[in-house]
Amino acid sequence: MSNKKWTMALVGILLIFGYFLYKFMSPAMEINHLVRDMNQSSAKSEPMKHVVLIAQELDNPFWRAVEQGARASAAQRGIAIEYMGPNRINPSEQKRLLEKAIAGKPDAILLQGVKDPKYARLIDQAVDQGIPVMTVDADQPDSNRLAYVGTDNLEAGRRMGELVVNHADGKGKIGVIIGSEIADNQQLRLVGFRSVISRTQGYEIVAVRTSNISRIQAATQTEALLNQHADMKTMVGFSALDAAGIVEGMRAANRSDLRVFGFDDVEATVQGIANGVIAASIVQHPREIGARSIELLAAYFEGTAPPVQQFIATSMLDRNHLGSKVSS
Repeated sequence: MSNKKWTMALVGILLIFGYFLYKFMSPAMEINHLVRDMNQSSAKSEPMKHVVLIAQELDNPFWRAVEQGARASAAQRGIAIEYMGPNRINPSEQKRLLEKAIAGKPDAILLQGVKDPKYARLIDQAVDQGIPVMTVDADQPDSNRLAYVGTDNLEAGRRMGELVVNHADGKGKIGVIIGSEIADNQQLRLVGFRSVISRTQGYEIVAVRTSNISRIQAATQTEALLNQHADMKTMVGFSALDAAGIVEGMRAANRSDLRVFGFDDVEATVQGIANGVIAASIVQHPREIGARSIELLAAYFEGTAPPVQQFIATSMLDRNHLGSKVSS
């Protein structure tokens, strides 16, 4: 066989070998391309945002509802919620938890404002480190917080005042229980309430006491006030457990003739309204507060600045508005 024929035969063999080698290697090459594309896609997708929610009190019904609203909204937006708080109300513990949260470098922090310059400086420290902070329930306007989401507490206090003076029963002396002396939300409610009572003839606030968000302490303070002011006609509670505590204090003082007004719709307050021992309550909507906070944070992560104050409207609950709230 001539050299030319040998060369052509060799080329043919090489072509056939190359064809079969390509067919053998192509599936592996396709797999490599797929793996590379998946890795590139994973690299391009942003990691889940991490938001810390610091409650005033871990198992308080109000704060659990804020948590539930925040988690439901976060689940829709690929955001992870870490919930923490003191077992009992403790501003020092809130500060410690804020320090812990800052050290963990989350993408954002949700917290209750505390009337304390040191707390404001901690919020500013977080913001300086690139961690946006949003206040809920009570604001911290002396800090660099991103926004406040919650009740317009000054307006809620005014609404409580109007509820009291427009009630069908007579006028007279009023005792007030607030949840905390240092929480800005409680103080604003009291200011709003005073603004209505002070301009309404025939009403007088004779005493303001603090329950520390404790039903037992609200009862104790109520009994003491009723023993001191036997002619008191009305009592008002500005935190969620106060109205139920006021009712217990009335019973301990052998009084059943007071008009009682509360805040929020915890089960004991709802039952008290149903039974006629509590006249009415101003109700906040903590689930909406939590959900709206996450919604605004998600928009902020995308580049949209939230309004400085996002008020969530309150509603009024009395026997005419109980509906399905009463437990059977």
